[in-house]
Order: sequence, then C-alpha cells, then structure tokens
Amino acid sequence: MHAAYRKTNKTLISALLNIVMYAALFVALFPVLWMVMTSFKTSWDAQALPPIWFFAPVMENYVNLFNGGSSSGDFKVLLTNSTIVALSSTILSVVCGALASYSLSRFKTKRGKDIAMWILSTRMFPPAATLIPVFMMMNGLRLMDTYAALIIPYTAFNLSFVVWMLKGFFDEIPKDLEESAMVDGCTRFQAFRRIILPLVAPGLAATAIICLMFSWNEFMFALVLTRNEVVTAPIIANQFVTMYGIQWGELTAASTLMTAPVLIFAILVRNHMIKGLTFGSVK
Repeated sequence: MHAAYRKTNKTLISALLNIVMYAALFVALFPVLWMVMTSFKTSWDAQALPPIWFFAPVMENYVNLFNGGSSSGDFKVLLTNSTIVALSSTILSVVCGALASYSLSRFKTKRGKDIAMWILSTRMFPPAATLIPVFMMMNGLRLMDTYAALIIPYTAFNLSFVVWMLKGFFDEIPKDLEESAMVDGCTRFQAFRRIILPLVAPGLAATAIICLMFSWNEFMFALVLTRNEVVTAPIIANQFVTMYGIQWGELTAASTLMTAPVLIFAILVRNHMIKGLTFGSVK
C-alpha cells in the first residue's frame, strides 16, 4: 500500500513539474510566436486592439521589406553585411581565443594568472564606455563605414569571453594525450590541431554560437560606426519607429528574418552545444 502511495505521489509530482515546465516554455516562446504571427498580418490587423488571433496571412510585409520598405536600403544588403561581420568576428574570436586559452592552460608562467585576470577584466568593462574612443580611433584610421570598423571591436569584446570559456575545456583534458602525440612525432601545434581541438569541439560550438549571437544582434556600435555602405540588419529596427507610429508589420517581418539564421545555426550545432555547455559537469 505504501509503495502504491509513493508511486502515486511521484506520478503527481512528475505531472506537476511537466505542467510547470511547459507553462514556462510557452511563456518564453510566446513573444516569438506573436512576432511571427504579426509579420503575416496586414498593417491594419497588426495594430488592431484587441489583438486579432485569426486572420488571413499575407506576404505584404516581406514584399515591402525587400522592395525598399526601409529607408536604410535593400534589406538583402543589410543581411549580407550582418553575415559578413558576424561570421568574420566569430571566426577571429574563436581562433585567437582558442590559441590564447590553450597557452594559458598549458604553459604555466609567473604572470600567467595576472594575464588571465587582465583578460577577464576586459569583459567586465561596459562596451558603451568604449564607444567614443573606438569612434575616434576608427575615424582617425579612416575605417568608418567599413567592415573592419565593426569586426575589430566585436572581436575584441568576444575575445575575453572565448578565452575564459575555452580555458575551462582545455583544463579538463589530460596533458598526457598531447605528450603521447609528441612522442610519436607530432609537433606541439599538430598535437593541438589533431588531438586537442576535436576533443573540445563541443566547447568551440557553444562558444561560437554565443559570439555569433552577440555580433549578429549588436546595435549601438553598428549605429555609430556605419553610415551607408556596411549598415547591418539590426539598424533597420530603428527605421520602423517613426513620428507617425510603429510599423509593426515590417518591424516583425525584419525581426523574423534576423532571428532565422541564428536559430538555424543553433539547431545545426545543437548536439555540440549541449555537450559543450554540460562539459565537465559530470565526472
């Protein structure tokens, strides 16, 4: 009888936990669902109060977006600019950060801890505080409104995060593996590339997706450091807020298209990402 009672209690607790979990998931995903739904509404339906739940979907907002619905220019060009900047800064951050974190993990020096702490301290510094110095530097180097004007600061902001994220992964890997490879004739770099990197692939994937999300969504530096040539997609959100109101249809259509690439990339690397985020949590 007691066993049946305990089993019933466990079933009830499990059911309650599932209800809470699905409720939390619904609350988290509802804004995304509403954004996608609004992107297929007409301008009238998008601004209707109370909200319209059942409607005939239209592609008007997406057509307007790609036919010059924004004063920023062709949305395809904005997406291309965002892709170039985000991928370039992510690749640079992960490559440089992997080398730096491996060095901090494997080569112990007198000032190693100080260097690691200095790298971490740059992450604590608010990016907004560097906006004016970065603007003056880019203007002085004649890099304003170029890809480099965004790639350089994005890489700098991501680098400290990458170093500290990957250092934990490298610390978990025994040194014996690369030492055995070097005994067999590999150089240090060959052992790093052939033995160590494949083992930290989950960490690289998790780190890369976070860096990509930052570079893809960044607004403030993109607004200040670009003019016409390399304007990125997040800037378009500012164009749909006018003195006459907010163009919700075009705004949500642009937001949906901006969300899709990062979401697709996250789905493609989800297995590596989950392994990376849980790496080292279970011995």
